[in-house]
Formats: sequence, structure tokens, C-alpha cells
Amino acid sequence: MKIIIAGAGEVGAYLAKLLSQENQDIVFMDPDEDKLNVPYGLEIMTAVGNPTSINDLKAAGVKQAEMFIAVTPEESINMTACMLATNLGAQTTIARVSNTEYLLPKNMEFFSKLGIDSLICPEVLAAEEIVSALKNPWTRQWSELAGRKLILVGAKIRDNAAIINKYLYDLSQGERFYHIVAIKRENETIIPRGSDQILSGDIVFFTTTPKYIPNIKTFAGKDNININRITIMGGSRIALKVCENLPDSIQIKLIEKDKEKSYRLAEKMRSNVMILNGDGRNTDLLIRENIEKCDAFIALTSNSEANILACVTAKSLGVPKTVAEVENVDYIQMAEKLDIGTVINKKLIAVSHIYQFLLNADVSTVKSMTFANAEVAELVARPHSKVTRKPVKELNLPKDMTLGGRIRNGAVTIIDGDTQIEAGDHVVVFCLNAAVRKIEDYFK
Repeated sequence: MKIIIAGAGEVGAYLAKLLSQENQDIVFMDPDEDKLNVPYGLEIMTAVGNPTSINDLKAAGVKQAEMFIAVTPEESINMTACMLATNLGAQTTIARVSNTEYLLPKNMEFFSKLGIDSLICPEVLAAEEIVSALKNPWTRQWSELAGRKLILVGAKIRDNAAIINKYLYDLSQGERFYHIVAIKRENETIIPRGSDQILSGDIVFFTTTPKYIPNIKTFAGKDNININRITIMGGSRIALKVCENLPDSIQIKLIEKDKEKSYRLAEKMRSNVMILNGDGRNTDLLIRENIEKCDAFIALTSNSEANILACVTAKSLGVPKTVAEVENVDYIQMAEKLDIGTVINKKLIAVSHIYQFLLNADVSTVKSMTFANAEVAELVARPHSKVTRKPVKELNLPKDMTLGGRIRNGAVTIIDGDTQIEAGDHVVVFCLNAAVRKIEDYFK
């Protein structure tokens, strides 16, 4: 597949790197030649040019492009580039935007007519992930799939957990109300088999139904945390969306370092949000603001190191739930080792949504597991596809892939080795990043 990525910023660069590892025909486009430095060993073509220039688009081969992705920092450039690309022959276009009004269904239909097939706003997606994490503070990962009929839960296992030191073949006895689809252990993600054991410190990923979430919480040895008071560090667009999406009953303190910006924020916020001008990394400030009474601390500045440090400080002062925006992918493992509760990365979130358009199989959603270097996808089994030909235990699935759940006619089944997938079934697949494209071989 030929894919043109316009915009050599963080999202574009990460996406180009990831897709090049899947043997896609990638053209990386930006008007600034210095930004188009391709790491050694990656097979990526570069094109110096303006994505809103017809001549530059033609020179980049837009007529042959099966996908055109515009992720520059300017939404007007992205939208114009997609409209031009469609008219010049690109089959599918995706534009990164920041105006949330564009994402309304009635406006999406309008933009589709103009030649923009999909709009993504990483800030909105990141805010949704944060709100979800606050609703389920005992988890490291929470993803609702198949219309919330199936839930993917990632939780860190402590010494008090009921499943500690248990082997999976022992846990599989009795009623099947969950499926362990992955184990993150230090720097390794394991797609487990029956002989694998749950150890203290593992992040274990379960698929289950909403009915059995309390059971999973008990298994993981987790307590309820009621989120009533939140402190946010950094008045970013993500922070604004988080404040908008949380209920009025939650008391929020938002700390912004820039004085002028803090004044502007104060004019926009609802009555349950208090704006403070200061540095959220300042321990004395946090103590003065009674951080020990806070239920959650969210660090959303543009500095990954500052966000991680602030969350570590908040944890040390007694805050039970912390969330850090970590845009430097290399720092995610460090954040996990420092026991940062939830890590948000806009690049990974945006890439997950773009992946939906890359898979030829019928796919409803793709979600990135930040800590696990893995993806979870919800796909529809096509007639005569490989996944429908035999029971799961006879499919010889790759070691880096597992099936977590099946939805048929609205009814959910937790998959085991004897499960038979049929055409039309919605299936939740968990796989390591390198195996994402292997999914197609089983579902197409």
C-alpha cells in the first residue's frame, strides 16, 4: 500500500516509522527538509514540498496513493491538503484537526463530501482516555469494545491479589468469565499460555463483560477509589477537554505556570474549576493546596520529564491516582517503573485510530496499549475466512496474537480453545505491535 504522510512532526514521524516496519510504501512529506531525517535502516521515501501545493503533491505521487494522511500542526493545511489529494487521485484521506466542532456527525458528512474521509483530534482522544481512567482509577488500561459489551482491563498485580503466583491453566478451571490476553512484565509483553504464571508487579490485561468487572477488581487485589477532587498541572488543550468532560460534582484545581494564560483559562472554566498560577512541580505549592486530600493528579504539560516527576511527587504526598502525558515514547518504560498509574501518549492514540483504515479486514476499532507495546482490535469475521475454519485451538495462531472475546447476535462469549468463530462474529484480538498486520490473514 502506498501511503503519503504529510507533516514531519511527532505524530507524522512516529507513524512513518511504525508503518515502514510493516513493509508499506511510505512517502514522508514536509516543506522543511531538515525535518525529514529518516533513521538508518528504515525504508521511507522523502518528499520536500508543501502539502497544499498541487505540483508538490503530484511530485510525491499522490495519484497512486491508497492513503493520504495530513498531520501537520495546522488543521487548515491538513484539511486543504486532503481535499486536494482526493481530487488528485488519493483513495482515502485522513486529516488531523484541533477544532472539536468538526468532529460532530453532521459536519463529518459535510467534510466527506469535500474529500476528507476521516478527521482525528489527538487531544480529544487523549482527554477521553484520561476521563475513562478517572472513572476506573484502579486500572492501568480501560477500553470499551463492541458497544461496551466487552471490556479490556489492564491492572497491576500486587502481593495481595488473589491470582498472585497462579498458573493460567489453574485459573482457567471453572466458570469462564474472563480471559487473560497479555502480561506485561518489566520490559517484555507476553501473550500467555497455560504454563505462564502471574507474578507480583505484572500488568495483566483481562477481557471480560461489564457484569464481572467487580470480580476482576477482586482478583487484582484492588480497592475502590472515589474520584471527587482532582489537581491538573498544565493548561493545555487536553486539560481543557478533560475539565469539560468531567461532571460538575468533581472539584478541580488547574495549575498553570504562565500568568497570562492562567487568566484566560479562568474566564473559560466552569465554577467547579479553580485556576492557580504556579509551578505544579513545586512541592511547597502542592502541600499548601492540600494535595494529600486530592484523589487524582494529572500532569499535562508539554514536558514529559516534568510530568513524570510531578506524578512521582504527588504519589509520595499520598495521591492514590496519577496520570501523566508522556509524549517521548522512550520515557514510557521509565514511567511504568516509577509506578505512574496511567500514561497518555497522543502519538500512540492517533496511530491506533489510523490503523483502522490500514486493515483490509472489517475492523470496528483499534486501541493502543501504552504500557504493553501492543494493540487490541475489534474485527468482523468474513465468510470463509481462515478464523472460521477450525476451533481456536486448531488455528495455529502466532505466539504474538490471541483472541479475547466474541460477540454474536449481541451475546458475548469469552473465547477459549474450543470456541468456533463463525462468519459475522465480532472478535476482539490482542496482538503485539509487530503482529498487527498478521490479523488480516485470519479475517479476510
